[in-house]
Amino acid sequence: MKITRTKIIVKPDKKRVIIKPFEITGERTRKIIDRILNLSEKEIKKELKTVLKEFAKRHQKTRQYFLNRYEHLKKYLPNNQQISEERKLLIGAYFTNEYSPEAAALFNPSIVWAPEQSGLHKGSRRFILSLRATGEGHISSIVFTSGTIDKNNVIKPDKRSRFVTNPQKIINSPPGGNAIYEIEYSKDVPLSERIIFPYSSSEANGIEDARFVEFHDEEGQPTFFATYTAYDGKTIHTQIIETKNFLHFKISSLIGSEVKNKGMALFPRKINGQYAMLSRQDNENIFLMYSDQLYSWNRKELIIEPKYSWEFVQLGNCGSPIETDEGWLVISHSVGAIRKYTIGAFLLDKNDPSKMIGRLNKPVLAANKKEREGYVPNVVYSCGGIVNNGELIIPYAMSDCASSFAKINLKRLLKELKSNT
Repeated sequence: MKITRTKIIVKPDKKRVIIKPFEITGERTRKIIDRILNLSEKEIKKELKTVLKEFAKRHQKTRQYFLNRYEHLKKYLPNNQQISEERKLLIGAYFTNEYSPEAAALFNPSIVWAPEQSGLHKGSRRFILSLRATGEGHISSIVFTSGTIDKNNVIKPDKRSRFVTNPQKIINSPPGGNAIYEIEYSKDVPLSERIIFPYSSSEANGIEDARFVEFHDEEGQPTFFATYTAYDGKTIHTQIIETKNFLHFKISSLIGSEVKNKGMALFPRKINGQYAMLSRQDNENIFLMYSDQLYSWNRKELIIEPKYSWEFVQLGNCGSPIETDEGWLVISHSVGAIRKYTIGAFLLDKNDPSKMIGRLNKPVLAANKKEREGYVPNVVYSCGGIVNNGELIIPYAMSDCASSFAKINLKRLLKELKSNT
């Protein structure tokens, strides 16, 4: 199979920083606030001026964030003492810190068509790319960027904003349901500034490998879902993101006896009246799951096992299946000797995806000399591709460091798949 590398590289940018709470234990918090309260107004203004001069231009709405932090800390003031706005701002600043989400890596991309397609040249389409960003402490979050693909399948990523912006709202969901929390952005915040940071205890050590898919219900109405792995430092949890517009995101947990391990990916529509999901419960095989409920999964069926040497360690899906006239196209990842990750493909029956009707007998993509060096060497990995104008477009990570795009002729790929079962 001939694959075309685009030479586009989406690199991590350590200058993109977010401000977040700097949490300190109660007694130390009181001591620090007491020290700030003992400063004169002149000293307060001088110190605040220095802080704002150094940090205000690195973030959006810095002053408002400091005031919001103060609101969480004012309970530590003696007898609800009345203080100046400058002193409030400075207290907030002392309990805030910067975090660079991409300091270590920007990888494992997933791609979907944007819900808004206006204002484009004829034959062009706008895409949204989600990426796993990893920073200090190996904590991962989800960031976004966008771009266009023209009628000749020329990919043009948009320039990313230098800012990362906190959500306008973070809403914790009441206990008892599947929903965990929701976040909301206003329309004036560019897509590339939005971030889904670990906001719940189940995600305390990171959000990993979101697999976005445009799902259509029985009436044809679209919703974007993304299954991902949440890690609390000890245990992994499978969670799901739901959004209509990439402004409002609802995060929920998945439950059921078969919600375990990584790599769950939702089909883009129901099959025979049921939700369908690919999964990998045992670390090495691909399973098919059905459920009447989106959030609950209790049964699975083994459909694909390792067969070739480059698959012996592990098989897994890279993203949600892609519907074609010939069947469900599944981009896969495989692990072989020296823990080398490669990308392959399978073809599943359109009406009964438990039946594999084609598979590649060699990888379609493996790390070349320029791609094999990184945080985790010898790895190419994707969380989902799209089809456009006769080509399969795969965004992929290079050795857990940065990301790129590759293109494959769809007709040739399907022919090759069907020739080898």
